[in-house]
Amino acid sequence: MSDAALPRRAAGRVADETPLAKTLAIAVSLVFLGVFFLAPLVVVIAEALAKGLAGFVDAILEPDALAAIALTFTIAAIVVPLNAAFGLAAAWAIAKFDFAGKNLLTTLIDLPFSVSPVVSGLVFVLLFGAQGWFGDWLAAHHIKIVFAMPGIALATLFVTFPFVARELIPLMQSQGTAEEEAALTLGASGWKTFLTVTLPNVKWALLTGVLLCNARAMGEFGAVSVVSGHIRGVTNTIPLQVEILYNEYSIAAAFSLASLLALLALVTLGVKYAVEARAGARAG
Repeated sequence: MSDAALPRRAAGRVADETPLAKTLAIAVSLVFLGVFFLAPLVVVIAEALAKGLAGFVDAILEPDALAAIALTFTIAAIVVPLNAAFGLAAAWAIAKFDFAGKNLLTTLIDLPFSVSPVVSGLVFVLLFGAQGWFGDWLAAHHIKIVFAMPGIALATLFVTFPFVARELIPLMQSQGTAEEEAALTLGASGWKTFLTVTLPNVKWALLTGVLLCNARAMGEFGAVSVVSGHIRGVTNTIPLQVEILYNEYSIAAAFSLASLLALLALVTLGVKYAVEARAGARAG
């Protein structure tokens, strides 16, 4: 058999096997999706409505539940803009400039991915708790961080700060610096170049990172559990309130709040899909 015939034969064999491999891959994906995503979601919704729609509404409108919902959205409102600003600045610096410590900064951005959220929460307790390094100073100045909103915000900020930067860095690196250099050559200032060239080029990736950051901020449990103190109506976020209700065998109420988190996650995924589709259409 000639050398030229070998690639044709291999291509024909791959083409013959592709439909079966494609069907198998789709089937495995659908089974996995059904078992690990759709089935739990159906169970959560069914348990949330076990006492009817009135019971679901009562569980959501219970004072401690409302306080948990309000705190969750407040923490997200604090953390997400800060992470957006940090992620944008860090990505811009890493992708567009060379400086000492660049590799270290890139590594540190990934730190929350490798450190357990519980460990990060313990670090904040060791730093700002009553027996921590800054505990005496904080107490003397009547500043409370651990077991209060500032501690929850700090813990959430730590575990979520990679999301925006990690969405932006690869995109900015792939875009290079040619457009920014052209704008600077034409007389634009650095700030104007950022606003009119860099930011419009990354706005869809930035929005995707913000959505992912927001979803993680609202669903964070481990780090928040350590620094919150589990004070009902004060420092409990939605995930912590779900745990308390479940441990108290208030199953319907626990699943009602859990379904609210699931709904928020689905909305986030829907918006993320729409953003990515819009970005793809613009790129096309």
